[in-house]
Amino acid sequence: MNSRPFGSARVPVIGQGTWHIDHGPKQEAVAALRRGADLGLTHIDTAEMYGDAELVVAEAFAGRRDDIFLVSKVLPSNASRRGTISACERSLQRLKTDRLDCYLLHWRGSYPLAETIAAFEQLVSAGKILSWGVSNFDVDDLEEALAIAGEGKIACNQVLYHLKERAIEHAVLPWCREHGVAVVAYSPFGQEDFPRAGTKGGAVLQAIADAHGASPRQVALAFLTRDDPLFAIPKAANPAHAADNAAAGKLSLGAEEIAAIEKVFPRGTRPRSLPML
Repeated sequence: MNSRPFGSARVPVIGQGTWHIDHGPKQEAVAALRRGADLGLTHIDTAEMYGDAELVVAEAFAGRRDDIFLVSKVLPSNASRRGTISACERSLQRLKTDRLDCYLLHWRGSYPLAETIAAFEQLVSAGKILSWGVSNFDVDDLEEALAIAGEGKIACNQVLYHLKERAIEHAVLPWCREHGVAVVAYSPFGQEDFPRAGTKGGAVLQAIADAHGASPRQVALAFLTRDDPLFAIPKAANPAHAADNAAAGKLSLGAEEIAAIEKVFPRGTRPRSLPML
């Protein structure tokens, strides 16, 4: 499994998302998370917003806390200084752990960013989180966070990024690359609209997959994590899906293959605001 810097840690480029993981059979979700981690998908992403996902994660990794890089998120409505600390403590309790490897602000809200960052730093000092980051931040948000916290503090920016949504490449990705901030792609397969075999894009993915003995979804993940500082956190509904995702972590695409994907899934023009779910 390929890995790269994520704050002060080194993390596999492919991880595991948990949004809606609590909507299906619990034991299948637990088995998928465990299988993924066994195959190197040790970056586990969850959030207080994700219903019972934190409880599923806790069950999946009981007795294996040191094997994973655990990330959760605070809701903007809880992101005052006191509220952030309380939210973190609730997540720690649900996850049955004494620390998070990284703690994120899920998106910008009404509380001053300085309050949330002050809480993050307090949690770092207390050893309850080892690093902190943000999610769904555009460049102006990132600049504000940088001005408050200084260089080297923002571990990551988790953003919407998939083959049909490449808006982050205009400004967010270059900014994060310049400042050493990991970029984590959520919903890397889109919203139930992954390119089908009968489409032009699907045909390109299939041809590249055939050349590597891989699957189209593995090719998509390899593209989305093709360079520093990119990571992706697909969700797996079952152990077989987790294994398919894990195989993408060692797949490397050539320059011509990357160019073919960029051509059939064009970046498009820069939107007024950063797309998010």
